[in-house]
Amino acid sequence: MRPKPLQPLLKEKKLSWLRSILALACLLLTASPLFAQTKTVTGTVTDAQNEPLIGVSVLIQGTASGTVTDLDGNYSISVMPENVLEFSYVGMQKQDIRVGLQTVINIVMKDDSQMLAETVVIGYGSAKKRDLTGSITNIKGEEIANKPATNPLSSLQGKIAGVQIINNGRAGDDPEIRIRGTNSINGYKPLYIVDGLFNDNINFLNPEDIESMEVLKDPSSLAIFGVRGANGVIIITTKKAKEGQTRVNINTSFGWKSVTDKIAMTNAEQFKELYTEQLTNEENPLFDFSNWNADTNWQDEIFQTGFITNNNISITGASEKHSFYLGVGYSHEQGNIKHEKFSKVTINASNEYKVTDHFKVGFQFNGARMLPADAKQVLGAIRTTPVAPVYNAEYGLYTALPEFQKAQMNNPMVDVTLKANTTKAENYRASGSVYGELNILKHFTARATFSMDYASDNGRTYIPIIKAYDPTVKGNVSTLGTGKTEVSQFKQNETKVQSDYVLTYTNSFADGAHNLTATAGFTTYYNSLSRLDGARKQGVGLVIPDDPDKWFVSIGDAAATNGSTQWERTTVSMLARVIYNYKGKYLFNGSYRRDGSSAFSYTGNQWQNFYSVGAGWLISEEEFMKDISWLDMLKLKGSWGTLGNQNLSSAYPAEPLLKNAFSAVFGKPSIIYPGYQLAYLPNPDLRWEKVEAWEVGFETNLLRNRLHFEGVFYKKNTKDLLAEVPGIAGTIPGIGNLGEIRNSGVELAATWRDQIGDWGYSISANLTTISNKVKSLVQEGYSIIAGDKNQSYTMAGYPIGYFYGYKVDGVYQSKADIDASPENTLATVTPGDLKFVDVNGDGKITPEDRTMIGDPTPDVTYGLSLGVSYKNWDLSIEMMGQGGNQIYRTWDNYNFAQFNYMEQRLDRWHGEGTSNSQPLLNTKHAINRENSEYYVESGRFFRIRNLQLAYSFDKALISKIRLQALKMYFNVQNLKTWKHNTGYTPELGHRLRSGQRQLSRTGDLYVRNQPDFLKKGEGRGKMGEGRGKMGEGRMERGEGKRKRKGEINKLNILILI
Repeated sequence: MRPKPLQPLLKEKKLSWLRSILALACLLLTASPLFAQTKTVTGTVTDAQNEPLIGVSVLIQGTASGTVTDLDGNYSISVMPENVLEFSYVGMQKQDIRVGLQTVINIVMKDDSQMLAETVVIGYGSAKKRDLTGSITNIKGEEIANKPATNPLSSLQGKIAGVQIINNGRAGDDPEIRIRGTNSINGYKPLYIVDGLFNDNINFLNPEDIESMEVLKDPSSLAIFGVRGANGVIIITTKKAKEGQTRVNINTSFGWKSVTDKIAMTNAEQFKELYTEQLTNEENPLFDFSNWNADTNWQDEIFQTGFITNNNISITGASEKHSFYLGVGYSHEQGNIKHEKFSKVTINASNEYKVTDHFKVGFQFNGARMLPADAKQVLGAIRTTPVAPVYNAEYGLYTALPEFQKAQMNNPMVDVTLKANTTKAENYRASGSVYGELNILKHFTARATFSMDYASDNGRTYIPIIKAYDPTVKGNVSTLGTGKTEVSQFKQNETKVQSDYVLTYTNSFADGAHNLTATAGFTTYYNSLSRLDGARKQGVGLVIPDDPDKWFVSIGDAAATNGSTQWERTTVSMLARVIYNYKGKYLFNGSYRRDGSSAFSYTGNQWQNFYSVGAGWLISEEEFMKDISWLDMLKLKGSWGTLGNQNLSSAYPAEPLLKNAFSAVFGKPSIIYPGYQLAYLPNPDLRWEKVEAWEVGFETNLLRNRLHFEGVFYKKNTKDLLAEVPGIAGTIPGIGNLGEIRNSGVELAATWRDQIGDWGYSISANLTTISNKVKSLVQEGYSIIAGDKNQSYTMAGYPIGYFYGYKVDGVYQSKADIDASPENTLATVTPGDLKFVDVNGDGKITPEDRTMIGDPTPDVTYGLSLGVSYKNWDLSIEMMGQGGNQIYRTWDNYNFAQFNYMEQRLDRWHGEGTSNSQPLLNTKHAINRENSEYYVESGRFFRIRNLQLAYSFDKALISKIRLQALKMYFNVQNLKTWKHNTGYTPELGHRLRSGQRQLSRTGDLYVRNQPDFLKKGEGRGKMGEGRGKMGEGRMERGEGKRKRKGEINKLNILILI
C-alpha cells in the first residue's frame, strides 16, 4: 500500500487540535458562570485579646457595597470569588483579604500605631514623631489643595494650635502668620524652608505641588535653626515620585467670591440730615443740595464678584533606579474691587537617580511667574458722600464730588476704573537645589546640598490725565490732580545661596534598647538685594502717552527722581543634634548651633551659640500601665532652648548709612555744600536678639486610638531687644540692645475619630491662650509710638503695641453734668462732648489720665472641625474664632474733608437724654477726636471657615474611562462671621512690619470675610498607594503594576458656584 502523503496528515492533525481547543473553550464558557456565582462569606472580627469588635466595616473593594459586624463581631456578606474584602475600624490597621474559595473569613484586627510611627520632617532630616520631645504639627498636602486659595498658607487658618493666620482678602496677598505670639518689635514672620532652602515666603508654590507641611513651634525643634528660629519654622516638602508609581494628575478648580458683610453707612437722606445738623452746630452756612440728588452706595459700585481658579497638571514616574516629578500650575484670582486681578504660573520639577545602592543624586526646582494685582483702596468708597452721582452720561465722564469733598477726594470710580491697569508688574522666581547622598559603613549617611533662590521683581506705574464732569466749573469739565502725566518704575533682584553638608548616624544597640540618631553639619547662607527706583514727570514737555510700551522713566522731561537700595548678608553655621530613646520609652533630644553673621561683623559680636535640650517619657510603655486597656499612648515631654532673631530693618545695624542733613555755605563766591550725617549713632557692642524658650506638655491616645489629645504650656523671653535710643540734646539717635519681651500661653488640641458601619465621623478642636508683655524697654517711661493716629504704644509693663488713650464714661448731657464732673483741662467742653474718666483721681482730666484702652493681641484663639462620611459621601465643616483683643478704628477720625457718616452716627447726641454713646456732630470740637475708647472696638469673632461636601465615584464605574478614582467637591469658604466691629472683618490690621514699627491692630480697610464657593472634582490614580478609610482613596487592586501608556491617573475638576 502506498503511504499517505505527509501534508494531508499534518492538516488532519491540526483540525483535530482545533476541535479539541474549541470543545474545551465551550466547556469553560459554560462552566464559568458556575464558578463566578455569588456566594455568602461569614466570619468573626476580634481584637488581639480575642474580644469581638462591634461596627467593623466590611467593604467590597472598589465599590460602596458592604456590611458591618454585629454585637458579637459577626458579619455576613454576598461576594464573588474574585472580590477583595476590606476590613477597617478606627484605631486598627486596615486589612485586605481576597475571597477566592473561602466561605469563612475570621479576622484579628491589630492596633494602628501609625500615629506613633509617623515620620515628620525636621531641620536637616526627619524623625519619628514618637521620638521627639517638642511640638510639631503635620499638615498633609490634600488638606491644602482642596481649598480655594492661591496661597497655600491661607487654608491653614484656625487649624493649628498656637498659629495665628490673618488673611486680608486682597488678590494674591500673603497672609500674616504669627507662631506663639509676637516676639519682637522688629518682625514676626516665621522662617519657611522649601525642600531644605531657607526662605521668607512660599507664594511661588502651587498648593497642588505640596506634599506636606510641618509647623515647628518648640525650642527643641527650633534651636537647630539658630539665628533664624525665633519666630517659628514652617517646613514645606514638595511632591516627588514614589517608587512603583507612574501617574498623571490633573486638577482644576474655579469659583467665585464676594463681599457679604459691608460697612453700614448712611444713605443720601440720612447724610443730608446729619450734615445739615453738623453745619448748624458749627454755625456755618447750610449746604445747597439742590444739584446733588443721587443716592449712591459706593461700596456696591467698587465691589465685584471675583473669579478664582487654580489648575495643575503633573506627571510622575519611578523605577528602582530613577524617579521624576514634573508639575505645571496656573492660578488666577480676581480681587473684591473691580479690575483687581492676580495670576501665577508655576513649575515644580524633581529628579533623582540611584547611581549605586549606596549613592544617589538629584535636583529639585520650583519656578513661578506672577502678575501682582494692581491693588486699590476701599477707603474712598467709605468716605465719599452718597449724594454724588457716579457718572454723567451726557458728557461720558465720571462726576466730580461736591465742594465739601472734591478738593481732597476723588470719585472712587476714578481710582478704580480710570486708573485700572495703570500699574504693570511682573515677578519671577526660580528656586532649586542639587544634592548628592552617600550611605557609608551601614550606619552613616552623608548629604551635600547646594541651593539657590533668585527673585526678580519689576513694575511700572503711569499716572494719566483725568477729567471729570463738574457742574460748578466753566464748561462743566474739570481736570483732576496736577493735570500732568507721570511714570514711576522699579526693579528689584534678590538672591539667596545656601550650601548644606550634613552627616547623619543612625543605629540601635543592645537588641534595640538604645536607639540613636546623631546629626552634624556645616552650612553657609548668602542673601543679597538690589533695587533701583525712578520717576519722571511730564513737566512742561510733551504728554507721556497712555501706552504701556512707553511707561518708562526715559520718557518725559529731563527732571527725574531716583533712588536705590543695596545690601548683602552672609551667615556661616555649624550644627549638631542627637535624638535618643531607651527601650522606646525614655526620650532625649539635644541640639547645638553656632552662627556667625556678617550683620554684626563690625562689632565683633558676629558669633552666637544656640542650643536646646528636651526630654520625654512614654509612660504608657511601662509595665505598670499595660493593664489600662483604654490607654493606648501617653507621653510626657518638655524642652528648653535658645533661639535667635535677625529680622532687622537694616542689613548692617552696627554700621549706619549716611543721610541728608543741613547744607552749609563756604567761600567767596559763596558755594552751597550739601551736608550729611549718620542715620544713627553706631554701637560697638550691638548684637542680635536672643530668645530663651521652654515648654512642658503631654500627648495621649485613648480608646483604641479614637481620641488623640495633647496640651502644652510655653514661655518665651526675647532678650537683647534691638530698640532705637532717642537723641538727647540735639544728638542723633542710636540703636541698642535695650529691651525684653515675654510671651506665654497654653495650647490644647484634641481629635476624635470613629466609624459605625458605613458611617464615619470625626471631631477636632484646638485652643490657644496668648499672654504678651514688654518686660523692659530702653529706660523707664520710654515708649515706642506708632499708628497713623499715634494710638499704638509699646512700653514696659504692657502688651506690645497696646492702645493708649482716654477711657470714656459716656457723653455730657447738660451744663449741670459738666459742672458735676471732673474739670476737663484739655478743652472747653459742652453738652454732647465725650466724657473722659479721671483715671488718676486728681479731680481733673489731663494727659496723665491716658492709659491702656485696648490690646491688639487676642487672649484666646480656637478652631473646630467636624467631619461625617457615609459610603461615598463626605461632609466637613471648619470653624474658628478668637477673643480678648481690640481693634482701633482710625479711618473716620480725620477732618481734612467732610466724610460720609457711619450708620451708628444716627444715634448721635442732639439734646439732653438723646444719646450717651455717640457725641454731637461738630468737627470744631477736637476733644472728640482724641484717642479714646470711643474708637476702640471688640475684635472677638466666630466664623464658619469652610464647608465642604464631597462625593467619591465607584472605581468600577470610572475604570471604564481609565480613571482609578474621581472625587467631586462643593466648597463654601467664609460662609458666615459673627463679629462685633464696624469693619469688614475683625482680622484686619495688626501688622507689625519689620522696620516700620507698625504694631497696632487698626481700622485699615482691607476686605476679607467674603464667602468663596467651590466645587471640586478629584480623581486619584495612585497605583499601589494605600490610604485611610474616611474620605480618602482606598488600596488599588493590582498593587505595584505599571500603568498602561496614556492612562490618566488623577483628574481633579473644581467648579465654584
